[in-house]
Amino acid sequence: MSGEVKTFVFLDLEATGLNRDLPKITEICLIAVHVSSLENSVTDESGEVQLPRVMDKLCLCVDPGKPLTEGASTITGLSNKNLNDSEKQKFDTNLIKSINQFVDRQAKPVCLVAHNGFFYDFPLLKTELQQQNEDFPGTMLCLDSLQAFRKLDDPTAKKVKGRHTLSEIYKRSFGKEPNYPHFAEGDVLTLIAVFICQARQLLDMSSYKTWEQIKPMYT
Repeated sequence: MSGEVKTFVFLDLEATGLNRDLPKITEICLIAVHVSSLENSVTDESGEVQLPRVMDKLCLCVDPGKPLTEGASTITGLSNKNLNDSEKQKFDTNLIKSINQFVDRQAKPVCLVAHNGFFYDFPLLKTELQQQNEDFPGTMLCLDSLQAFRKLDDPTAKKVKGRHTLSEIYKRSFGKEPNYPHFAEGDVLTLIAVFICQARQLLDMSSYKTWEQIKPMYT
């Protein structure tokens, strides 16, 4: 199925809390990369993989309309105060229109990619969309990079707690900490970098779901 995908739209959400908190989105970032850039990576003089030169980005902060948990605010650096002070707008039909226009500009078929996407990002995004009486096409493909990296890893290493967090995968790939963790754009760029390092294997995988298979986090 990966051979059908022309554009991978890497996604990350920051939010007011965890699943049990019935969270709302506080920041969303989508970065679109054509499959040709993933298949033909570029390295610098030291041999380190570089991010693609051609990438489309959409990054927006959002007024969640509910208090952030203390933990979420500490991790992300976002707060009700700084979002309000910056006069950010809520997740509304205008934001959805921006996302749809962004995706429509990409070569199709498109696949959304998020780390832990099947458990968190995709269900939360679906919740927000449906609360505005909107949704993505049911046939849109989705890939959870967390599950994909777990499948690629040595089976004996899977029991190591935290081994497949985005930061740990990045440290194993590049020998250093990722830049700007828990900034939505920073996490997406980190995901793209580690994805490229194993692109050949990841693109051959068939662990996709369709958007219609994604259930909302809550109603």
